[in-house]
Amino acid sequence: MNYNVLSKYRGELMGLAILFVVMFHVWMQQSNFFFPLRRLGNVGVDMFLFVSGMGLWFSWMRSRLGKSLDGNGGMPISKSAVRFFQRRYLRIYPVWFVVASVFYIGKYLDNPGGGYSPDIPNLIANILFNWSFWRADDLTFWYVPATMMLYLFAPPYMELIRRRPAYRWLPVAFIVFAAMVQYVPLFHNNVGHLEIFFSRVPIFFLGINIGKYVMEGRQLEKGSTGVLLIIFALSTWLCLRLEYIGHSRFPLFMERIAYIPLTVSALLLECKLLAVCPHSLRKCLSFLGTISLEIYLVHIEFVLRPLGEYRLGYCLTTLCVLLISIPVAFVLHWSISMLTRGVEVVINRKKNKKNFSVNLPSHPHT
Repeated sequence: MNYNVLSKYRGELMGLAILFVVMFHVWMQQSNFFFPLRRLGNVGVDMFLFVSGMGLWFSWMRSRLGKSLDGNGGMPISKSAVRFFQRRYLRIYPVWFVVASVFYIGKYLDNPGGGYSPDIPNLIANILFNWSFWRADDLTFWYVPATMMLYLFAPPYMELIRRRPAYRWLPVAFIVFAAMVQYVPLFHNNVGHLEIFFSRVPIFFLGINIGKYVMEGRQLEKGSTGVLLIIFALSTWLCLRLEYIGHSRFPLFMERIAYIPLTVSALLLECKLLAVCPHSLRKCLSFLGTISLEIYLVHIEFVLRPLGEYRLGYCLTTLCVLLISIPVAFVLHWSISMLTRGVEVVINRKKNKKNFSVNLPSHPHT
């Protein structure tokens, strides 16, 4: 099997990840036999981060070295960084701004001075970059501010490992730092509430590292499938075991670190399954992957929480959440895409007019 299957099925993998996340968020009694299995859906977040990091390597290398990766058409690091941030944040920020405005303004009007926005400055900060996640452990939309922060550090990391490949070992150091956040009082007392972020940092940068193998089309060594199955089975068993022992009797950090080998092995094994899946199923999963950000933003507070009052049971609630969230997410995705494209067209027209006027001859008879 070739590493490039991770790129080939990127959309489908994102679609599977958002399904896992939705199933994780639907409430289930802790006494239910399947509760630990439902908790495993949390690994969907790690899948998102791994696949996102992998895609960033493609984007950065083509920007720095040109589309053919031979140096022709490559841009200097400053222009590459500007282009990188424009593309990444243009995908996230418009939909985030809409959803965050609706949610946080609504909460503020319902309870002025309470909740995660005690005053107007905090309200504005929450809408702009979800300040309450960093300040007060607001996990409502935590994945978005976490991703925005990781994007800030991605270009310098990618440029560093492009020039000095030895620094690809840094994700191991990030695992150590995540452990320090959890267990060393100096760090835990200050940023311990952000453990959910720091424990996910390694998988993101590991995804960037794997992006190099994907781009080079490297083959997995013979017998890798058997090793992946063992890693997947052991990681899954460990996570389930920790949950069966008791969800509240151990730090979640332990399970999140186990998500790292679980994520990598699961994604590669999923690719083998996707290769033999019907085309129609892959197309549906790819569609879900396209609108996965919008599904993530709308499915909890705007769909799942209101539905929870009806006590429909786990399976029916999950089905209803998906049936409602998917069309809402699609409309949101389509509307904002059309709006951003319109803005881009206007900006490009203005640039073209400016360039045209600059290139006009200074004398009409010249």
